[in-house]
Amino acid sequence: MENDIKNNGTESGEGQEQPKEDKPSGLMEKIQQLGQTNVPQLSQDSKIHCLTIVGQIEGHLQLPPQNKTTKYEHLIPQIVAIEQNPKIEGLLVILNTVGGDVEAGLAISEMLASLSKPTVSIVLGGGHSIGVPIAVSCDYSFIAETATMTIHPIRLTGLVIGVPQTFEYMDKMQDRVINFVTKHSNVSEQKFKDLMFDKGNLTRDIGTNVVGRDAVEYGLIDEVGGVGPALAKLNELIEINKQKEEVIVQ
Repeated sequence: MENDIKNNGTESGEGQEQPKEDKPSGLMEKIQQLGQTNVPQLSQDSKIHCLTIVGQIEGHLQLPPQNKTTKYEHLIPQIVAIEQNPKIEGLLVILNTVGGDVEAGLAISEMLASLSKPTVSIVLGGGHSIGVPIAVSCDYSFIAETATMTIHPIRLTGLVIGVPQTFEYMDKMQDRVINFVTKHSNVSEQKFKDLMFDKGNLTRDIGTNVVGRDAVEYGLIDEVGGVGPALAKLNELIEINKQKEEVIVQ
């Protein structure tokens, strides 16, 4: 009798499935931790890498946790990996940034400008302040019709030592930005300075808020357009780059 009870208990235990804990899938876990999905990896044949620069560009100082930031120490290794990866033939840079650290922004701009692979940038929403050099650093640039770019002089926050050397340093840093933008776009130095030091366009501040088509008219951005035209242009540049490589090999 006891054996029957034991056997029945064993059989009933084997027949029942143990409850499994609901664990989040890999995709859901990435959304929870990083706020992003792994969609680009679903298409292993893709030859284009998408790099997003959003929020505030974080430099040498860590910003408060509630700020949405793009950390330059994350972007720099990505750009190096893009240059080294033979499967990636082109880079699409999407910007929606308010600007941020000047040196970090210039570092990212210089790296994008020095890539050997075709690059296309697109400003969606905004590409303000130090986002302007990043936008013009690519081989070809687009801006959405409703997107804006704020051009203003270099500004410092926090403790500033009130000596002439401080202002000379700011002036030199500003020249670095001006020289980079004029070198990598069709805007003249005088026009860019006029936009930077204009009064009245920004409330209680110096500078200019440039919208969509105006950015193209001034020569800052190459063309008004969205994601579709940007990808079409990038594919066109990739094909041109392939033809050049074939000529060199021959």
